[in-house]
Amino acid sequence: MSFLELDGLTKSYGSLAVVKGVNLSVDKGQLVCLLGPSGCGKTTTLRLIAGFGKASGGEIRVGGQTVSSVQATLPPESRNMSMIFQSYALWPHMTVFDNVAYGLKLRRLPARDVAERVRAILASTQLTALEDRYPGELSGGQQQRVSLARALVVKPEILLLDEPLSNLDANLREEMRFEIRRLHDEFRYTTVYVTHDQAEAMTTADLIVVMNEGRIEQCGTPEDIYERPQTEFVARFIGGTNILKGEREGDDAVRCEGGLVLRCGHGDFPTDGNTAVSVRHHDIRLSRTRPNDATTNWASGIVQRQIYLGSHRDYLVTLRGGVTVRTIAPVDVAIPAGQEVSLYFAPENCRALAH
Repeated sequence: MSFLELDGLTKSYGSLAVVKGVNLSVDKGQLVCLLGPSGCGKTTTLRLIAGFGKASGGEIRVGGQTVSSVQATLPPESRNMSMIFQSYALWPHMTVFDNVAYGLKLRRLPARDVAERVRAILASTQLTALEDRYPGELSGGQQQRVSLARALVVKPEILLLDEPLSNLDANLREEMRFEIRRLHDEFRYTTVYVTHDQAEAMTTADLIVVMNEGRIEQCGTPEDIYERPQTEFVARFIGGTNILKGEREGDDAVRCEGGLVLRCGHGDFPTDGNTAVSVRHHDIRLSRTRPNDATTNWASGIVQRQIYLGSHRDYLVTLRGGVTVRTIAPVDVAIPAGQEVSLYFAPENCRALAH
């Protein structure tokens, strides 16, 4: 049996439904990321798990016990969960030690136990040297580690994180992604992590749940979601991709707009014939020429722009049929705007999408 279960969870505000029949099972010790754009329902789902709102339908169960239903909702303080917000919510007049110890003192633990547990978690979060400082004397990354330490020290059954890295600069965000994953591997708390950042989800999660308009679009490991997207929305949202639309032709090919025929080595074809094909930016080969006998999976186009990005060049190419695609090439492939180029879409890199 899964440790955390969402069973047909819904939430509406009047006639506006923001969570629509979400079903999700989370194993004990698993880190799950709810990933999606603003307004997709991920934060509302997290707040329902925490008990900060009442569901309009469905149930939430923890360890087989119902904590939320239409009939009754267990209050947040009775759920043994810790939540980390975007703002960190540290007490500015308390030291790092006292901020971390706050939840234990509320539970009236003996002072010796409080000191032992706080110092142990400060060591794990690399905060021992900062225990006498105040939040205003810390960097953003240090404040975030204090927030994590405070949440973990009470040994919650479930840890909830609501876009915890959104206030950090790019370098600190990258550092803290790995720190969150390290701490999860050390403590193995069941964790639900909300983010709109795919790199955060790919770095931290055991399981990614992609949400769109209040529903789950796809659920799987980071590799599953990236390599095997099931819908056009997931393919676009996770990693850079081109979506080329057309009609099915034969068993494994799609005739796209402009006459480009793509054989697809992966994916599912819809029954009505209308098909979308996903091809990642880095999976398209760009060159100045093409073989004389090349037909399927080759296209010619004009470079619209080319940007040097250090590790690679980023190209925008308009095909003869008017379709624009984006591709990435090595830095030594430098073709100026206005030049004609050839693009090769290897069949093994073309994925047919049924939805």
